[in-house]
Amino acid sequence: MGGLDALRQCNFLNWLREERQSRKLILFIVFIALLLDNMLLTVVVPIIPSYLYNLDESTAVLKNNTLSQQGAPGAFNSIVSLYDNTVRTSGSNMTTRSADLVPTAPTAAAPPQNSSDCPKANSMLLNENVKVGMLFASKATVQLITNPFIGPLTNRIGYQLPIFIGFCIMFLSTIMFAFSSSYALLFLARSLQGVGSSCSSVAGMGMLASVYTDDEERGHAIGIALGGLALGVLVGPPFGSVMYEFVGKTAPFLILAFLAVFDGALQLFVLQPTKVEPETQKGTPLLTLMKDPYILIAAGAICFGNMAIAMMEPTLPIWMMETMCARKWQLGVAFLPASISYLIGTNIFGTLAHKMGRWLCALIGITIVGISVLCVPFAKDIYGLILPNFGVGFAIGMVDSSMMPIMGYLVDLRHVSVYGSVYAIADVAFCMGFALGPSIGGSIAENIGFPWLMTIIGIVDIFFAPLCIFLRNPPGQEEKIAILMDTNCSMKTRSYSTQGTYYQGEDMDPEYEDYD
Repeated sequence: MGGLDALRQCNFLNWLREERQSRKLILFIVFIALLLDNMLLTVVVPIIPSYLYNLDESTAVLKNNTLSQQGAPGAFNSIVSLYDNTVRTSGSNMTTRSADLVPTAPTAAAPPQNSSDCPKANSMLLNENVKVGMLFASKATVQLITNPFIGPLTNRIGYQLPIFIGFCIMFLSTIMFAFSSSYALLFLARSLQGVGSSCSSVAGMGMLASVYTDDEERGHAIGIALGGLALGVLVGPPFGSVMYEFVGKTAPFLILAFLAVFDGALQLFVLQPTKVEPETQKGTPLLTLMKDPYILIAAGAICFGNMAIAMMEPTLPIWMMETMCARKWQLGVAFLPASISYLIGTNIFGTLAHKMGRWLCALIGITIVGISVLCVPFAKDIYGLILPNFGVGFAIGMVDSSMMPIMGYLVDLRHVSVYGSVYAIADVAFCMGFALGPSIGGSIAENIGFPWLMTIIGIVDIFFAPLCIFLRNPPGQEEKIAILMDTNCSMKTRSYSTQGTYYQGEDMDPEYEDYD
């Protein structure tokens, strides 16, 4: 049996060596990398608000206990638990004073059902909006700062080494999350994740754009890769909430760390990250790409589309705790409709957006995001969140699956076909949504309330949506169009506008029909 197992392993390794340059295997690696990145991104959503609240409440009770023990003998001391609203008294005259202090305790101070999961709106709970928002935003902020360096770096050394470095950093961040027990260490772990995410996402998307040169195929491949992102977003919150409720905080992160080791081994064997493979041509400078108005509009669509869910991640669980008496597992399950619909949206519109027009897909998607978030505050219980959250996730799937491929298309049409820098811009836009969303959203929710927060971002999305019309038929450099037509019109049908207009060649060269 040992020899048979060795033979099977040998055959598997031989198959991997033969398929090392296969585009499908590269797509699978990017899929797994985005899956793990976004599982770690979202698994903390239901854990952190409740964990930090319990941590702060325990600290407050401990502090009050310490103060009561330091009081003068015979003096009355009381400890009020902000978590279950019970009053504890101590001191030599405790019987007399407690009778005077809480005469209606059996009726007025009786905690509601599931009181441990239903804290009242107090200054500590409202303060969690800001703390949780800043912690969530730290990852995107660091990623935002790192992306402009990773994009040009991939042009110089290739995509293999950065994506492997991203795995190593993500693994370290996951272990830190598992064993951190203070706000400072959790903040550091979240920030470190931003560096790893920058390496993985920029290098991964650039690698796909370089191996899938046809616009339609590229859109389909990126749609599949975004399915990994969607699956991570889908599995993360319910996985985190259920594991946190029934096993503990450490367990979900250790499981993610184990999966990350598998992904790292696959990258090490297939991509061979020790090799440095720079691009054969010099890419367009990052600043030049950032001045392109069409790239900016596409980046803005990614940013504002994702900002809605980014604002909901730190604030919706706290609003549910305050208004719905939501249990811990419900805090993550509330995001399940958005995650499922995002997975559906990316898979449907990865191909369909090319046919219907990516500009139109993005316009409709951002509008639906705005309308959906406007409906969120009207939910009276967790079931009322199903439809608006489903709409938010589906619409963001439409936006991401149409705008990510169009970034590569715009570079092909208007610049040099080197993709590291343009996908760094796309990731910057994504990160701006997830940096500004939680940080600003937490402050707004604390000062004017969660319903007004949803109203503001909903209106912003609706007003931004018409700008996508400019992406309907972006102008390109004449020489680039001529090169593209000369290269591809005799090969197969290819689209030269995001609206779905086709130039058809009658003679198909057989040698170009098989890309694998």
